[in-house]
Amino acid sequence: MSSALEQLKNSGTVIVCDSGDFATIDKYKPQDATTNPSLILAASKKPDYAALIDAAVSYGKRKGNTIDEQADATVDRLLVEFGKEILKIIPGKVSTEIDAKLSFDTQASVDKALHIIKVHILPLVIQLRIVNANCIQQLYEEEGIFKDRVLIKIASTYEGIKAAHILQADHNINCNLTLIFSEVQAIAAAEAGAFLISPFVGRILDWHKNAYKRDYTAQEDPGVKSVQAIFNYYKKYGYKTIVMGASFRNVGEVTELTGCDYLTISPHLLEELYNSTAVVPKKLDSARAAGLDIPKREYLHKEAEFRFDFNEETMAVEKLREGISKFAADAVILKNLLKQKLQV
Repeated sequence: MSSALEQLKNSGTVIVCDSGDFATIDKYKPQDATTNPSLILAASKKPDYAALIDAAVSYGKRKGNTIDEQADATVDRLLVEFGKEILKIIPGKVSTEIDAKLSFDTQASVDKALHIIKVHILPLVIQLRIVNANCIQQLYEEEGIFKDRVLIKIASTYEGIKAAHILQADHNINCNLTLIFSEVQAIAAAEAGAFLISPFVGRILDWHKNAYKRDYTAQEDPGVKSVQAIFNYYKKYGYKTIVMGASFRNVGEVTELTGCDYLTISPHLLEELYNSTAVVPKKLDSARAAGLDIPKREYLHKEAEFRFDFNEETMAVEKLREGISKFAADAVILKNLLKQKLQV
């Protein structure tokens, strides 16, 4: 009997590793990997990653006139340094998150994404060689790594969804719209043409357990049901945006979503699936979803309707706010750690 992890892969679900640790990513052989400031902060405290930090700090010292400008450049570079190393391990894509403090500023989010792609990604994929600008594209292709291997990760506020729409439509830059807690966000993201969305299963469960003081089986888990509803809506209406369940609390949540496009899974749950031989039947099916009776809704160009309908979902409002604040706080901690190294 193959492992539960192999059964998941064989169901058509793409496995993504939710980690900044290279050894972990290499062990479980995922297709893609996701990172965020919290994961990079945790990984950056390990001695194994000192060389990446040194490279980012060296870069940052050459950029900007103030310590804050240098620190911002160093943070961007460090996120991409991790992404570059991850891309050496995986065959697919890596997500690189922009500063959560930009979550309510469409143009600033677009500008930051373009900066990461043009200033950081292109030089890094040619292994930091100093070359004539006319040779960059050739060397880029020689390395076999293109910008389509990078997803710009943006919080799913209305402003963030509009930023993803601009990046996808005008710049051919693929986006991962993260912190999805509501069908309202998911529908607008699909209309925006986002490459991928990340509904946060476990955080939805956390909220319901705290609000209603009860436990949930995997089958009745509100986070699982949220992803199932989004998946069915997308398949019903033929949206190409990938649904990637994220933020799992237990293996049951994962296996209830077998057949979902992608699942990004933390190392301890990957290990549990890796060691399990339990039967994992497919639960989600595109063909079946196409026959469901689901009403069509529109939000991307109806800001007032988006904001009202989203506002009516207390859980989604609270968890989005909390998620943005946590990522922003960890980014500040990371920036302050790098400031200390910049001043040495």
